[in-house]
Amino acid sequence: MGRSRIPLLDNPVLRKLASSLSRLSAYGTEGYPPRVRRRLKIMNVTAYVIALFTLVYAFQQMFLDYQSWKPVIIINFLMAMVALSIPFLHRYGELVGPMAILISELVGIFVLTSYVGRETGIHMQYFAAPAAFFVILGVERLKLIVVAIAVAITLYLMAWLFFLESAQGLVISAADIASLHVTAVATTFCVISIVLYYAFRLVEQAEAETDALLHNILPDTIVGKLKEAPDTTIANEFDEASVLFADIKGFVALAKELGPARTVALLNTIVRAFDELAERCGVEKIKTIGDAYMAAAGLPVPAADHADRIAGMALGMLDAAQRISKEHDVDIALRIGIASGPVLAGVIGAKRLIYDVWGDTVNLASRLENLSQPHAILVSELTQIRLGDGYRLEPNGSIDIKGYGAVHTWFLKGRRPEHRGGTVTTSEPLLVPQEGTLAGPVARSTL
Repeated sequence: MGRSRIPLLDNPVLRKLASSLSRLSAYGTEGYPPRVRRRLKIMNVTAYVIALFTLVYAFQQMFLDYQSWKPVIIINFLMAMVALSIPFLHRYGELVGPMAILISELVGIFVLTSYVGRETGIHMQYFAAPAAFFVILGVERLKLIVVAIAVAITLYLMAWLFFLESAQGLVISAADIASLHVTAVATTFCVISIVLYYAFRLVEQAEAETDALLHNILPDTIVGKLKEAPDTTIANEFDEASVLFADIKGFVALAKELGPARTVALLNTIVRAFDELAERCGVEKIKTIGDAYMAAAGLPVPAADHADRIAGMALGMLDAAQRISKEHDVDIALRIGIASGPVLAGVIGAKRLIYDVWGDTVNLASRLENLSQPHAILVSELTQIRLGDGYRLEPNGSIDIKGYGAVHTWFLKGRRPEHRGGTVTTSEPLLVPQEGTLAGPVARSTL
């Protein structure tokens, strides 16, 4: 799944700025679990925003009258320093930073209001507290949040009742009061907006990462169904699909020769190449077990050209194996088996979900893979029929397979030059899967 780029971030200067801001937001959060780390990032951004606006207050007051406003300026600078220290406090525990700024802001705003009076509106910054408490502390600490909100409300009411005017000796003109009031209102709105925006942005990023992971594990249509109804049983019956199994003959001996590191690197290269082929050919990867690779075409969405898709992927797998063999200087003796026919498919598991397929067609494909030759593709009779004249197929005679009796098989040699792919020369119907059950009637669609 590709991510859309933000046009403004195509500018190198803006990209560098965005990268710097990202590092600042993450400072001190290393080593924490992802969920806690997201919360601490929000805490950092909140601290930076608070420090910025508190310093704006301090400089505004310095220009008004430094001598008269000296106590207020000092308090603002102290609050800003506490806010800027928050990222460094995370090393002592995930609650140290939040509690430090919580206490600093609750007490600091109250003391500031006692100096300048309620007409300046500084105490209105308590309104930003609930939003900050929830995104910083997390809903799992609801009792602590309720206590913090109760304290904020109490301090707001006390400031409004007791500090009608500024402290004795501090004379504030009507114009200065208006200026401070506007700044207080702007600060409240900005802090709430920035903190909530960043919090929701992190949530959306986490959701996008989760979605990407799910789409890598399960088919797209299955992910959509699970998100709509997580407890729904997803089980489908397909009247016809094609299943592929592939493995590397002599892989155990090869793995001993290569050693663990080279073996894993080789497998990773092979599986990545096969995954890319599956996506390009419209084939669904089912799973890998060691050096074995399983894929299917015509599910979870029925496709008339399922055999054509799986054949194209199988031929591509042989080409990829040959290329990787040369690159790594090893002999990857890939053998492939393909069968077509009815299958059952669904999602199984509770913790580690897997989309799997079952049925005689699956078992036959597995046995054909075991009976295939290195660097060859052995296909069932129905697969050969579905491929028609578009491919070169070499008869392999009849093989006695346990549970199936005599099975006619063919080796798939390649695609005929005149065959463009994507068509099936049969008019037999496919079954569209019935949602949520393995039994009962299913709707049909013609090819």
